[in-house]
Amino acid sequence: MSVATSDIETISPRDGIAPLKGATLIAGPTASGKSSLALAIARDTGAEIVNADSMQVYGVLRVLTARPSAAEEAERPHHLYGHVPPSAAHSTGQWLREVAELIAGAAGSGRRFVFVGGTGLYFRALTGGLSDMPPVPAEVRDAWRVRLAAEGAAALHALLTTRDAAAAARIGPADGQRIVRALEVLEATGRPIGHWQARRGPSLIDPATARCLVIAPDRALLRQRIDDRFDAMVAAGALEEVRALLALDLDPALPAMKAIGVPELAGHLQGTSTLEAALERAKAATRQYAKRQDTWFRHQLGTEWQRIGPMEGDLLATRASSVKT
Repeated sequence: MSVATSDIETISPRDGIAPLKGATLIAGPTASGKSSLALAIARDTGAEIVNADSMQVYGVLRVLTARPSAAEEAERPHHLYGHVPPSAAHSTGQWLREVAELIAGAAGSGRRFVFVGGTGLYFRALTGGLSDMPPVPAEVRDAWRVRLAAEGAAALHALLTTRDAAAAARIGPADGQRIVRALEVLEATGRPIGHWQARRGPSLIDPATARCLVIAPDRALLRQRIDDRFDAMVAAGALEEVRALLALDLDPALPAMKAIGVPELAGHLQGTSTLEAALERAKAATRQYAKRQDTWFRHQLGTEWQRIGPMEGDLLATRASSVKT
């Protein structure tokens, strides 16, 4: 099934939505203390917390993706956590539409929000730096992923060259995810992906009244936090979560199946590695991911973002909690 271009052009979840005033944005690499700071600020200000992490949207993996605990969620309202089944692939555009609906529903109520997470594209989308990409019907998306599995990235890249040469020139022949994304957008909308990427959406927040914080890690401290947290995750049930995920027999290409820790712990559960080796690989992958996140934040976030160290974030969280109590 295809979607009429006119429908996509005229229906936007952001149409008519006034930018949210007084928002707090907290970005930073994994294990830097973002969630603790967000909860402390929310307690102090009466705000609600909105997830801005692409892995924390998925169900099943509460522990392994470091989602807030049930007790923490009970303290202040939390939104967009664990609401997507791991059998689905959630996009930045879908997240942005959900945020737009949340903001629209809060219009005129005086509700305050803290956005917290480690996915840079979510923050770029929130502040208006993302193209207004239309939704793609699930059946179109699934059909192209079936073809990718059956035919391979190179064959679909050759097909893309005949249908959207400009996109094919920008995408490598081995980049299957971006290839099928370009093909599915073209089929669903009748227009090349470059057309939509050139359209910049409006900001959902008012930048003049927003408080933007990015936690910049001390590498040695962050490394220790990552190692300690992963050990704590295993003690808290991460292995059981991965076992439950594997029991769903999902496509290994799905985002939830590629969450850091899932492939490593799955290898141990399937008998291909010891637990010690799996933990070391998972910790190493987490450290590499944190480094990529920090690099992205350093180069992509503007001067309106206040950079603080993890210890400063811990201190801010403590002060906010003390003020509330």
